[in-house]
Amino acid sequence: MTEIASSLCDDSSRRTFLKSTTAMVGGALLTGVNARVAQASHPGGSDEIKVALVGCGGRGTGAALQALATNGKVTLWAAADAFEDNLKSGIRSIEQQVKRGRRDGDPLLKDATIDVPADRQFHGLDAYQHAIESGADLVILATPPGFRPLHFEAAVDAGKHIFMEKPVAVDAPGIRRVLAANEKAKSKELMVAVGLQRRHDPRYLEAIDRVRNGAIGDVIATRVYWNSGGLWVRPRVKGQTEMEYQMRNWYYFTWLCGDHIVEQHIHNLDIGNWLHGEHPISAQGMGGRQVRTGKEFGQIFDHHAVEFTFANGSKMFSQCRHMDGCESEVREHAHGSKGTLDIDDNDGAFFTTMEKGSWQIKEPKLNNHHQEHHDMFAALRAGRVYNECQYGAEATMTAILGRMATYSGRALNWEEALAKGTDLSPKIYDFAAEPPVLPNKDGFYPVPVPGKFNALEG
Repeated sequence: MTEIASSLCDDSSRRTFLKSTTAMVGGALLTGVNARVAQASHPGGSDEIKVALVGCGGRGTGAALQALATNGKVTLWAAADAFEDNLKSGIRSIEQQVKRGRRDGDPLLKDATIDVPADRQFHGLDAYQHAIESGADLVILATPPGFRPLHFEAAVDAGKHIFMEKPVAVDAPGIRRVLAANEKAKSKELMVAVGLQRRHDPRYLEAIDRVRNGAIGDVIATRVYWNSGGLWVRPRVKGQTEMEYQMRNWYYFTWLCGDHIVEQHIHNLDIGNWLHGEHPISAQGMGGRQVRTGKEFGQIFDHHAVEFTFANGSKMFSQCRHMDGCESEVREHAHGSKGTLDIDDNDGAFFTTMEKGSWQIKEPKLNNHHQEHHDMFAALRAGRVYNECQYGAEATMTAILGRMATYSGRALNWEEALAKGTDLSPKIYDFAAEPPVLPNKDGFYPVPVPGKFNALEG
């Protein structure tokens, strides 16, 4: 196992990385000083922060808008996407929403600038590199997560501050790559923010702090859920290569999205890790395709149920499901020796304890997607950088471990999964190249069969 992989298995690392949360600013430890932005406090210094957007889909355009709508001058400087139509529509959407916000008097947009001329608009599979090298100060990485390790490495090598969407990888080798690149990021004192926005929500921060201070006693078990309906499908278009088709429908291919337990349920699993104060050491579970069985749904499962075990013997019970007409639940619960916590991104946090009865955290709901950008840009302007990569990688690997357990039907331990998990990435990143999975003669893709699927190399 590599030294980086080993750091995620080390007991002291596991027990300390989340316990330091109360010393964080917006959920992240301060690690250094950003000289380029800090100069804004000195005569003649510019406080403009130039942003390059890599990935112009819905989440990418949303993150760019939230970055623009922060205090101080932020300029969207460059944009990149694999597909030219996504690139153009993404820039157009951002322009329209900024214009609408200014018309409606949004004070946070008064200093926002969109300056993305044709020579700073890039499309193709190498577009990310051009955007990173465009002269921006900070890069937003919001492509399908299968590309995240590659893009993160490039941004770190170029010395850019980084906001990367979750998950940070789709497989164990990707996690190892991200952690290795993050060691470089720390040595360069680069900002690394990860889109696990609940970490920036005062309601979650207060709830976790109260749990840390014994509000429900020892955490014995947690239950975490993302059970909802299905998502979009983009029909095959005549003339598309197989690589382009899969990238257009990235949510349904494990090499691109990691399955919905990784791409979506990661939010709830991250809160579970936060509540336990560590990542799990093993997992076993079940899942499959019961409703979403057509060839248009690629190869991912439509339901997963996983039991995670932590070093102290406590458990996290996880469910995620994409089935219309079924019970929906997207929230987290903690059961302790002295009470319970029920926390919901919409409704807030509720404690029920032996000592105080039932009570609710009073912090108002806010847009935590936006708050993470407020925190990031405020820190940069104050001359500070923080690094969220460790818990982003921990949460992502927790979800990957869960998927490996459901795909294989085996009980797996963290260390083995991290060291031996299969590399899902393609051999060549090219639209004309073959992706890692191909359809059979009837157009159906290979789907993991529990009991037969090998989640580990060799």
